[in-house]
Parts: sequence; C-alpha cells; structure tokens
Amino acid sequence: MPQLSLSGVRNLGALALFLATGHCLAADDLRAVVDASVKPLMQQQSIPGLVIGVVKDGKAQYFNYGVASKDAKQPVSENTLFEIGSVSKTFTATLAGYAVASGKLTLTDPASQYLPALRGGKFDHISLLNLGTYTAGGLPLQFPREADNTQHMISYFQQWKPDFAPGTQRLYSNPSLGLFGYLAAQSLKQPFDQLMEKTLLAKLGLKHTFVTVPKSQMNLYAQGYGKDGQPVRVGPGAMDSEAYGIKTSASDLLHYVEVNMRPATLDPVLQQAITTTHTGYYTVEGMTQGLGWEMYPYPIKLDALVEGNSTKMAMEPHPVNWLTPPQAPHADTLVNKTGSTNGFGAYVAYVPSKGMGVVILANKNYPNGERVKVAHAILSSLDH
Repeated sequence: MPQLSLSGVRNLGALALFLATGHCLAADDLRAVVDASVKPLMQQQSIPGLVIGVVKDGKAQYFNYGVASKDAKQPVSENTLFEIGSVSKTFTATLAGYAVASGKLTLTDPASQYLPALRGGKFDHISLLNLGTYTAGGLPLQFPREADNTQHMISYFQQWKPDFAPGTQRLYSNPSLGLFGYLAAQSLKQPFDQLMEKTLLAKLGLKHTFVTVPKSQMNLYAQGYGKDGQPVRVGPGAMDSEAYGIKTSASDLLHYVEVNMRPATLDPVLQQAITTTHTGYYTVEGMTQGLGWEMYPYPIKLDALVEGNSTKMAMEPHPVNWLTPPQAPHADTLVNKTGSTNGFGAYVAYVPSKGMGVVILANKNYPNGERVKVAHAILSSLDH
C-alpha cells in the first residue's frame, strides 16, 4: 500500500489533537475532521470521487470530493448515484421484514416452502432465517461462473451440497442472501425488482434509489473504476438485484439511515420490518448478526470494528452462538454494513442512541478497513 504523505500525517495528527480536546463540533470543525480523513485516503487509493453524508440529531451535512467521471470531470454531489454493492442486502432484508410483518412469510419456515423447485431436498431443512443470516451450511461468497445467471441459478441450489449442518457456521454469501430475497418476493407474489422499486423504496420515501437506473437519471450515475483504473459498472448476475443491485445517492442513503434510526415516521408494517432487520439472531466474533445489518455494542474500538469488517470475516466460516430468544434492537448499538462492486465502494454506520450516522460512497472499490477508519473518526468526533 502507498505510504501516507507527510501532509496526511500532519492532517491525522491535527485530527487526533482536535479529538483529544473534547470540543463540540461546529460545521467547520467537522469539515476539518472529514478532510483530514478523506484527502490522504483518496490520494493513497486513487479514488476519483467520494461523497460523505453525516447526520446528527436530524441535521444532514455532505462533503463532496472529486469527480463522478474522470472523462467528463463532473464533480460528485449528494445527488450522484453510486453502486452500493452489499449494502443492498439491508434493503433486501427490509423487504423480507415487510413480508414477515404482512403475514406472508415466517422466518422459521423451511426455504423450500416458498419455492416448489427446492422441495424434497436439503432446503426442507434450511430455514429462511438460515439464508438471511448466512448459516445455510456453506453457500459460497459468489455463484460459480457457470451458474451466475438467471437460467441456471435454481438448478445450482438443487445440486449444491452443504459443508456444515444448517445453523452452525456463518459463511458470508451472495447466493444465501440472494435466495432469501428471492423467496421473500415469491411470498409476496410479485417480481423482486418491482417490489423493491414500486413498494419498498416508495414507502421508505426514497425517490432517488433504483435497481435499474432510469434513462432520465443516467447523467447522475457515477462511472465506477476498477483496480486497473479502467471504467467499469456492475453487470448482470444471478440474484444480482437481491444481493448487490441497489444504486443510490448519499442524500437518499442518509435518509434511509434516519428512518432506520427513527422508524416511528413510517407506517406500522414498515416499523415492524425494520425491527426485524435490527433484531440480533446470533453472535460471532464480537458481532451480532441482524438481517442485512451487522451490529456491535457502542462505543466500540476502531480495531474491533475493522476486524468485524475484515476479509477474514467475509471469506472464512465462523461458528455462531444463537441468541435464544433473538435479541430485540438495542439503542446503544453501532449498526453497519459494507458494500462493494468491481468499480464502487460503500459503507454505512449509525448509532441510534446518539442520533448519528455516516454514509461513505466512492466510485472505486478500496479496502473495507479504510472506510471503517474514516467513519469511526467521524462518529467519534460527533460523539464528543
């Protein structure tokens, strides 16, 4: 990794000194904190554009850096659309929570109950909750290449063989959460994309969030950039909408954070849906697994949050400790989720008891640990 520049060291030193003084943050002070975190990061990681949205007690602020496209040199803003990768899983989980609250879905039901093609096999013994919490028995991070399309995805599940007993090990998985969302849509008897765009996003008050970006909004859709610096955007794949398909802006994503922290403004069914996603189902390595969201006791040390969002947590199986009964949402909790596509990197973190949250959107995929460090610095400054 490139070395931190001298100016970056000075910036971080100033940030540490500022935080140590314990002052409340004025707008200019918050900008100093964000600048000190973001500017050296963008230089190190060659990130073309990055937007940060911060909310504290209902007041939103945005910090925009760089461009949405290196060719057009259009500056990013809080209205620029970014791919958010696996942060999409929290939307999928909320749709499943909506199906539960509507009486159409029960998390303890076998997955096969909602799809005849899965009946008579292993999915008779794998629950919807197993799928929604990555404990089906070892579904992999990605679909194999030959099954990564709509034509072959169901036959992949029919032929898949578990490595573990259901409910014993967490292995983070797009096919697992993808199938969870797919079955939630089956229970509501509408296509997933239609339910997401026409029902859930509308009910959440998100007017600038899409599965498929409409032509009228394409001018706001940032260009993503791969590790080689070449332009890239997300392509089609099996259960792509369910697992990593949302495109949104910092403004809309921050509104989503606010309704997750303060769901009382929503209708009762959606309130219950959000409660379902914030419920703790098991603990693993200091993290409590919700539906989509991942949660930690607050306050939390930076190292623990970085470790919880590490490659090891995403790539390796971990034994789980189920919470019986499931743990009701707790106010003193940091709720978070990372997300990436080949050309974008996203991170969301918020603390309901403090009424504070941060969203970070970039048009390049860069290490999760770096995103966590920026968010932790911002939240720590807000909490002084």
